Amino acid sequence: MLGDDDDVFDSVTWESPSALAYDDDLATVPAGPGFRQSTADSGDPHEPKWEGYLVTSVKDPVKELAETKDAYVSYLVSARTNLPIFSTPGPSARRRFQDFFFLRDHLVRDFPACVVPALPDKHRLEYITGDRFSPEFIERRRLDLHRFLQRIARHPTLQRSTLLRAFFESTEWHVYMHQHIAHPPGPEPSPSIIDNISDTLLNAFSRVKKPDERFLVMREGVDKFEEGLNHTDRLYSRIRNRTSDLTADYHDLAVAVQGLGFLESGITDPLNHFSNTLLEFSALLRHTTHTTTDPLLNHLHSLLTYSHANRAVLKLRDQKQLDFEELSEYLSGVTAERDRLAAVISGHAGSTGLGIGAYIKDRVDALRGADDDRSRVEKMRKLDAKIKELQDAVTTAHETSDAFSDETLREQVIFQHAKEAEMKEMLGNFADGQIEFYKAAMEEWDRIIPVIQRIRVDI
Repeated sequence: MLGDDDDVFDSVTWESPSALAYDDDLATVPAGPGFRQSTADSGDPHEPKWEGYLVTSVKDPVKELAETKDAYVSYLVSARTNLPIFSTPGPSARRRFQDFFFLRDHLVRDFPACVVPALPDKHRLEYITGDRFSPEFIERRRLDLHRFLQRIARHPTLQRSTLLRAFFESTEWHVYMHQHIAHPPGPEPSPSIIDNISDTLLNAFSRVKKPDERFLVMREGVDKFEEGLNHTDRLYSRIRNRTSDLTADYHDLAVAVQGLGFLESGITDPLNHFSNTLLEFSALLRHTTHTTTDPLLNHLHSLLTYSHANRAVLKLRDQKQLDFEELSEYLSGVTAERDRLAAVISGHAGSTGLGIGAYIKDRVDALRGADDDRSRVEKMRKLDAKIKELQDAVTTAHETSDAFSDETLREQVIFQHAKEAEMKEMLGNFADGQIEFYKAAMEEWDRIIPVIQRIRVDI
C-alpha cells in the first residue's frame, strides 16, 4: 500500500484555463495544456511554446472490402486548428490502423527526442479468434486511436509536423508515405566513429558515470507515477470483479424474491415491485461497470504505455551522455598510447608512468619484431589521425548530448502538461459516472422503500 506521503497524483491541477469555442462537430476546443495559443516568451528556455491549437477526433468506423479476406476498418479522422502549417482549419480524411502505425513509426524516427505516444497493440487475441470486427473491439480501438491523436495534438512540436498535416489533409496518402520513406526530413544519419567501436566498449549494460541530478529526479518521478498507476489498476480491477459478483448476487436475489411472491399471495405485488427494483439495481451496476470502471481501467493502461514512451526518451538521453563519456574515455586511452610511443622513441619510456602494462606491451612488440623506431613512428602517425577523428567525434557527441538534454527537459514539461490534462479528464469522467450511479440508485431505492414499508404480515 502507498502511504499518504507517496501520493503520485499530487501534481494534478484542477483549475481549467479558458476554452476556445466554435460551432461545428468539435464544438469546443478543450481547455488545458496543449491547446494554448499564446506565444509569449516566459523567459524559461525549457518552457514549451505552442503556436496554436489542434483538436482532433477519430470517429465513424466503417468496414471496408467487407466479405473479403482483405477486409479492414477505416476511421474518419478530423481536426480543427489555427496552426499556419495546415492549409484548412478543418481537415479530415479516412485512415486505417496501418496508417496510424506509419504515422507513429515515422514520428519516432523524425523526432527522436519527443515523447511519441504508443499505439494499441495490433497482435491481440481478437485477430486470432476473428473478433476484430466486433462492435466492442472496433469501439475500443477507435477510442485508443482517438486518444493517440489527442496526445500528438497536445505536443507543440509534433502538432506542427508535415507528416501529421499530410495525415489529415492528403488525398494521396499512400503516395506521400512512399515519398516520406524515400526522402525523410533532415539529413540521413551517416556512419560515425562511434559505430566502429566494438560492442564490448559500448553495450546495453553500461551506466552513465556522471549522472545529472535533474534526470535522476525525473526518473524517480516516472517510477512513482507508474507505481501509482499500477496500484490503482490492481485496486479497481479487484473492485470490478467484486462488482460483477455483486451484480449476479442482486440478480439471484431478485429471482428468489419473485418466487417468494408467488408463495405469499397477500403481498405478491409489493414483492414483485421489490424484485423489479433489485433487477434494475443489478442492471445499473452492470451499466456502471461498462461505462465508468472499464473506461477508467483502459485509460490507466493507456497512460502507462504513454509513460513508458516518456521513460524511453529519458533512457535515450542517458545513452547520448554515455556515448560522450565512452568516446572521451576512448580518446584518453588512444592519447596515452600515443604519448607512450613518443616517450619510447625519445628514450624516456620510464617517464611515462604507465607502469607494468606498458612494459609488457613493449616486450610483446619486441617479440613480434615490431620494436623498431620506424614502426613506432608509423603507428604514431596513425594514432595522431585517430586522435583527430576522435576529438571531432567527442566534440560532436558533447554537443549532441547537451542539445538532447535541453530537449528532454522541454519534453518533460510537455509530458507533465499532457499528464495533468489526461488525469483531470480521466478522474473527472470517473467521478461523473459515480455520481450518476448513486443518483440513479437513490431514486430506485426511494421509490421502493415506501412500498416495502406498507407491507403488513398477519401473524
